[in-house]
Amino acid sequence: MSPKEVVQKWVEVFNQADAKAIAEFYHDDAINHQVANEPVVGKEAIHNMFKTEFANAEMVCIVENVFEDGEWSILEWKDPLGLRGCGFFHIVDGKIKFQRGYWDKLSFLKMHNLPVPTN
Repeated sequence: MSPKEVVQKWVEVFNQADAKAIAEFYHDDAINHQVANEPVVGKEAIHNMFKTEFANAEMVCIVENVFEDGEWSILEWKDPLGLRGCGFFHIVDGKIKFQRGYWDKLSFLKMHNLPVPTN
């Protein structure tokens, strides 16, 4: 699959809230860095991150655009509540080696009635 196709399939699985299946898109030593959080390193840690996130909030990714440049795919997205963001995916041998996401954490927490950190 091309990097763009990998990301399109990733979105399909993300929208099913299946942490185990989404973890299979990543290399064993992959890094997922959502800039609002610390980087998550390794497939197992990424699985645990998604498991926790899917348990805490109902998340839906609506694709606005997907771009591809070499081994990279860029996803511009929104969700039904109006949150918007973008993700950069480095795809090597058909799997995600590195992912970086940009989105507004404060808006996300408020939209999902989750606690806002005080520090």
